[in-house]
Amino acid sequence: MTETELKTRTKAFALRVLKLIDSLPDTRSGRVLAGQLGRSGTSVGANYRSACRSRSTAEMISKLSIVEEEADESAFWLELIGDHRLLDPQKVAALHQEAGELTAIMVASRRTLAKRSQKSRIENPKSKI
Repeated sequence: MTETELKTRTKAFALRVLKLIDSLPDTRSGRVLAGQLGRSGTSVGANYRSACRSRSTAEMISKLSIVEEEADESAFWLELIGDHRLLDPQKVAALHQEAGELTAIMVASRRTLAKRSQKSRIENPKSKI
């Protein structure tokens, strides 16, 4: 998946999160979960864009770790919304799956970058990565 496709996908995820939180009930627990999911769900795309502008491999790895954490956190809030029956779990399932897929993509990307960085340091010990 290309950088542009992932930017589009993470933005679409944020928009879907916003649409879902608008449908949460206006209860104390609904407001708490809407706020938490709204922050983590929109952070996925914002932090991915930031990662794409990294100045070094180490910085990109660090920023992808943040994206990974935010996507995983979003999955947690989505689980709570379904488990607490604030919305029908079926309504939350597709978005929860997307949060899991984005988490997995970021884990794989981060690991690939780390391996490449390590290999480059071994092959070129004096180069700055």
